[in-house]
Amino acid sequence: MPIAILGAGELGGALASKLAGRDCVDLLRLIDDAGSVAAGKALDIQQAGPIEAFRTRVIGSADVSDAAGADLIVLADAVGTGDWRGEPGLALLKRLAGFGSVAPIVFAGAGQRELMEVAARELRIAPKRLIGSAPGALAAALAAIIALDTNGSSTDISISLVGTPPERTVVSWSEAGMAGQALGRILSPPQIARLNARLPSLWPPGPYALASAASRVAEAVVRDSRRRFSCFAVLEDIAIRGRVTAVPVTLGADGIRKVVMPSLSAFELVQFGNAVV
Repeated sequence: MPIAILGAGELGGALASKLAGRDCVDLLRLIDDAGSVAAGKALDIQQAGPIEAFRTRVIGSADVSDAAGADLIVLADAVGTGDWRGEPGLALLKRLAGFGSVAPIVFAGAGQRELMEVAARELRIAPKRLIGSAPGALAAALAAIIALDTNGSSTDISISLVGTPPERTVVSWSEAGMAGQALGRILSPPQIARLNARLPSLWPPGPYALASAASRVAEAVVRDSRRRFSCFAVLEDIAIRGRVTAVPVTLGADGIRKVVMPSLSAFELVQFGNAVV
């Protein structure tokens, strides 16, 4: 099962390394116009295989058509130009559509939310195929801060985010948990208020955090795991159709299986409503 990563920049290279290390696919193609850079990073990652005990083959390429047969396509960052977004991002998606690809597309960058909206609106790509993984990195950053405040472990913390970072991110504190306990009972209201105030400063996450979030989402798709993640998704509710916002979703081989709205307080519902209008 091949995965194609479009862009061999800092994010794309980190993502290729993390995905190879997860050993969840047979073949990983790292594609960038700077073919020598993509090939060099692919070779470096491949040579780490015997050390890290993964069997994934990693191949660098300069030809976008090599993504045509992939079971999953990830948009990362091109060498020297950053995240795929705007007109270059739209042109790339048009090329992929021309190849007849129906694979899910993971948008790994923090600045690709608008590109997702354009992909759904102008290219008519099915919303379930469009997955933005960056909110998972934001949730992880918040979990790390909570772990420091509570002298706990970030791996024990579960958080669901909705909204549109950086200014309009909403945490479902009533659902947030830590080692089986409700975070709302562990954290005081002033602590929660301070954490909410810090959220905008945590955006955008750095390339390694973004790569980690994208690798987990990609693995969930290729393994058809149906696991739940906070992701950017194209909403299909009639009142807000076509808007892209962070929501918890379950993932599978065909992309987004289901949007799972968390429990929100009355105040959080108002915040979420403001984020999607």
